[in-house]
Amino acid sequence: MLFTKDHKTRPLFNPLERFGKHRRARIENGWAQLFREQILPKLPVERIRPFYCGSKGAPTKDLYAMLGVLLLQQMHDLTDEETTDQVAFNVKWQYALNLSESNERELYVCPKTLWSFRNLLAVNNLSGTIFTTITDHLAQLFSVDPAHQRLDSVHVFSNMRRLGRVSLFVRTIKGFLVNLRRHHKERFSALPAELTGRYLDKSQESVFSMVKPSESEKTLSALGEDLLFLVETFVGEKAVSEMTSFRLLYRLFSEQCVAQSDPATRKKTFRVKTNQEIPSDSLQNPSDPDATYCGHKGQGFQAQIQETYVPLPPPVDGDTTREAEAPLRLALSVAVEQAHRSDAHALLPALADVTERGLAPQVLLADSLYGSEHNVAEAAAAGVEVVAPVPGGQREGKTFRLAEFSFTEEGGIALCPAGHVPASDSIVRKHREVVFSTAHCLGCPKRKGCPVKSVRKGYGFTYDQKQVRMARRRAREKTAEFADRYRHRSGVEATMSALDRLTGVKQLRVRGINAVRFAVTMKVLGLNIFRSAAFVRQKSKGKRHRNSSGLPLREAVIGLYAVCRRRWHLFLTHVATEPCFRFYPREIAA
Repeated sequence: MLFTKDHKTRPLFNPLERFGKHRRARIENGWAQLFREQILPKLPVERIRPFYCGSKGAPTKDLYAMLGVLLLQQMHDLTDEETTDQVAFNVKWQYALNLSESNERELYVCPKTLWSFRNLLAVNNLSGTIFTTITDHLAQLFSVDPAHQRLDSVHVFSNMRRLGRVSLFVRTIKGFLVNLRRHHKERFSALPAELTGRYLDKSQESVFSMVKPSESEKTLSALGEDLLFLVETFVGEKAVSEMTSFRLLYRLFSEQCVAQSDPATRKKTFRVKTNQEIPSDSLQNPSDPDATYCGHKGQGFQAQIQETYVPLPPPVDGDTTREAEAPLRLALSVAVEQAHRSDAHALLPALADVTERGLAPQVLLADSLYGSEHNVAEAAAAGVEVVAPVPGGQREGKTFRLAEFSFTEEGGIALCPAGHVPASDSIVRKHREVVFSTAHCLGCPKRKGCPVKSVRKGYGFTYDQKQVRMARRRAREKTAEFADRYRHRSGVEATMSALDRLTGVKQLRVRGINAVRFAVTMKVLGLNIFRSAAFVRQKSKGKRHRNSSGLPLREAVIGLYAVCRRRWHLFLTHVATEPCFRFYPREIAA
């Protein structure tokens, strides 16, 4: 039966009255006060109502509190046992979740209840709804300006072991044999004892544990033979082939081996693929079939995070007001995907997400992988300027970059790097052909490495408008204006570091794309809550410590000290030398 509390109506008596002013200030100026007043009542409980009956069964825990507990668990990177203790004994958690100390039922949450509730949210992909609801509320509450945003990705490791190819074969085959023995004992008994003992007999566990690199190819061939035998034996049996462990076995064989047939004997053989032939989305570990491989960062998943920023001027030495005036930065979009996916495909979905919620940026900073010509053109059509380096590049010294040529407004070449005007520059189908005079090219000191080649009427080459646009972008990258705008992109690295330091996002305790998506999304939302609480605390601190002049207290004290010191120096210099002060020692005048 569904049960929820009213968290919008404030209690008659303040639960913090029993604390002293210092302990009360610690709670009121921290994340707990913000969570209780702004986060807890806004949690989208209505999305969970269809999964519970409104009149039958035992009453559930307060759904607002349960959503809050799962959010706080990911914020502080806790296990289920640690979360249970925090709810039962941590006063700050109890205050944030609006739990009554006199109600024992509210103060205890079973770890099994946490698992069931978290699984419900993860399987139905409700973490995105929680993230967008709370983030949009925080953006509106603190008047966050979404005009400037930046996008980057962070690699996430799930709770699985990094396996080599030999270990991957052994783990997958062993997992299938264990499940086959558990559910189909008669079919397991029909297998050769030598085969099953090689993987299930504990006395033979060292067969594959210490394989020399020189013998790895031979060992993989032996494992491939066992893999082929098991696939051919059970692929036609529906009861066995529908097992998850057999599907992983079949997937491993199709990704790691190539089936062949001998025309003479009509016998099926196989060949183990080389490392270069294996796709990046292949099976990495049977315990987490959703994890894939990234050549740059390894196995696991990745999260695309888009956050706001404000282009502040460079810091000045002695500027103590910069930190107090720093605006709130929020992560507006988060998307979890497999590690093999390229960052080039993440920019447009992230823009569509924030645009649909009314938080579209005017300028978006990203690295070169996001800055493809297609992404830049599509974003410009939506009214967003993407500031990113051109992906790829050309080798220095081998050819002139097209950016070294001067172009007309129509997209044609006006001048070559040596300053010569082309003899002709005409449009031919979907590209342009430029020709320079023979006299200019033969005696040109920059002839070596120039892209021109000998043509009918001189020297020339072909190019298209895409190359022109890329050349203009490369030319803009060399300007001081681009460097000043693009320097703010590095700030997203600090966000990734804070996200890992505060919430442990890079090393998760879960497996599978659904569980990983839920954990990462809640952790990013937790970072937004931490930042919002710090922003409120810094803002209130600045108000408390400002005097009638409007300056912070520290700056006012420093200014007063400077004035007093200057006046004392004038007194010693001009007044202490008068006759009435001559009885003082000379050291005073000095």
